[in-house]
Amino acid sequence: MALDPLQALQAAAGRRPGLHPDAATAPGATRGALLIAGATGALGHELVRRLAGRHRYDHTYVLAREPIRDGLRGVETVLTPAVAPIAGWPLVAADTALVLFEPPRLYYDRERALWTPEPAQLPALAGWLRACGVRTLAVVQPHDQGRLPEALKHGLASLDEQAVVALGFERVLLVRSARKPGPQRFANPLERLAAWMLSIARFMVPTSEQPVRASKVAELIDVALRLAPPGVHVAAPELVWRATQGEMRAVVQGWVAPVH
Repeated sequence: MALDPLQALQAAAGRRPGLHPDAATAPGATRGALLIAGATGALGHELVRRLAGRHRYDHTYVLAREPIRDGLRGVETVLTPAVAPIAGWPLVAADTALVLFEPPRLYYDRERALWTPEPAQLPALAGWLRACGVRTLAVVQPHDQGRLPEALKHGLASLDEQAVVALGFERVLLVRSARKPGPQRFANPLERLAAWMLSIARFMVPTSEQPVRASKVAELIDVALRLAPPGVHVAAPELVWRATQGEMRAVVQGWVAPVH
């Protein structure tokens, strides 16, 4: 029976973080601990399945607002204090961190118990992760189709991203994954008419900027974490799309470690 990634999350209360007894010998395991912030939505589901469910790391922590009792050894939740600022959270020793901004799906009870950051919290969260000892940080930045200037797709697109890079991580991976437009609400018929007239623009978005399956984005992140050398690596939406069209490893290799 296939493993449900959310079933792999267990309460941290009353437990001391430790090494999964089989992790050191698990095929394809990566040494060190992984911490996931925002393990929700389809992408979070896939990343937990790939990285935690297959024991890519010695131990996996997932940030949560409430305890989750069901689980698999080697994966545990870390409760985030409800009132304390992120900088004041207790530290959790980890080597690699993933930050995702996908909101929980309302029909998944366990996802509602997990903690998901807001984009504005990225600098504070990154500072806390750095204090936890994280050396590799991967951030999946949702990208609105056709909204980001070409020059910024391949580099740091905001002061927040620049602040994260300045914290001194050994490796930073920024993955700009295109997302579908959310539902719109209109206050009056004129707004609805204007939105309809502008909606033709969605047909002008290149195919290479269209959203891709969460499983493919998770695979890209998995491969990049294994191949990327030290430095800052930014994946534009076009690269994410191209990686789904052919040999994933070759595309990621060309992205993180191009041959000159």
